[in-house]
Amino acid sequence: MFPGSIGYQELVIIGVVAVILFGGRLPEVARNLGQTYQQFRRGLSDLQSTFNVDDSDNQSTPSGLPDYSDIQDEYSEPIGPRFEPPEDEDDTTS
Repeated sequence: MFPGSIGYQELVIIGVVAVILFGGRLPEVARNLGQTYQQFRRGLSDLQSTFNVDDSDNQSTPSGLPDYSDIQDEYSEPIGPRFEPPEDEDDTTS
């Protein structure tokens, strides 16, 4: 058994607690739980397919537009004045 997984004893305890809590309504509760889980998975799948981007779309450029991928970035260094520390002066402590 892998660490952190549920064993037979834990499943029996969960089953006993479920019977005590829900009694005769247990099949209805389990059915509703299954339907809710199925709707959740379907919604998650729809969300993943919405954000799934095909890699081939990113590699090709629309016709007529230039491809600038081979040009080096001329702004690779920060734009603006650079900080230069003040020059060291002689220590004149009294």
